[in-house]
Amino acid sequence: MRISRIRRSAVSAAVSVALTMGVATGTVLGAGTASATGCADVQVVSARGTDEPGGWLGGHHLGALVGNPVYTALDIALPGPTDAYRVNYPANRDQPVSVQAGNRDLVEHVVNQAAACPNQRFVLVGYSQGANVVANAIGISSEGAKVGGPIVATLPAHLHPRIAAVLLFGNPIRGIGKTITGPLADRTYDVCNTNDPVCDPGGTDWNAHLNYAWYAIAAAHFVAGRL
Repeated sequence: MRISRIRRSAVSAAVSVALTMGVATGTVLGAGTASATGCADVQVVSARGTDEPGGWLGGHHLGALVGNPVYTALDIALPGPTDAYRVNYPANRDQPVSVQAGNRDLVEHVVNQAAACPNQRFVLVGYSQGANVVANAIGISSEGAKVGGPIVATLPAHLHPRIAAVLLFGNPIRGIGKTITGPLADRTYDVCNTNDPVCDPGGTDWNAHLNYAWYAIAAAHFVAGRL
């Protein structure tokens, strides 16, 4: 599926408004098309970064810096109903306990959700430590990376076709020379800002690590092209 030029403009305008509100208030509003009951066409499973504020998004609190704006863009760009799940984990500096808790919760949730909603597809979103959570869940160990740890659970192979896309921002495994490989590699959008000390080896600018919301529209286009 391709998004028309008109729809791209609409997405850009709507997300720009949401991002502006987020910068001003620390919150990002959703587009309002998420399914309130039943099984949405797509569920966005989002793992927030270390100490990332939740923000407000229809009760989801996916993460003010990345999760909320990315979900906003996806909810606008995708043709059918969406909903979201925030990975339940500490997102703190207690490693590897924190990232492993997220790893377990993400896998358990997607397995259970996939069984409950057999036609639903998933978009996995991870920012900073959350990117390590997602990497571990799809079988790429984050051990040795900042705020990382060894794999404790992986998504079963039979669910791989239902993962529409993997969206990673400020991904710490890139800082140790690793990337996403395997069956989900061509469905992975993995962005690292230049000089980001978390994902760019030798990076020193922590402000670079805080500026990933502006990739939300590009990430949404990436997902739309894979549904």
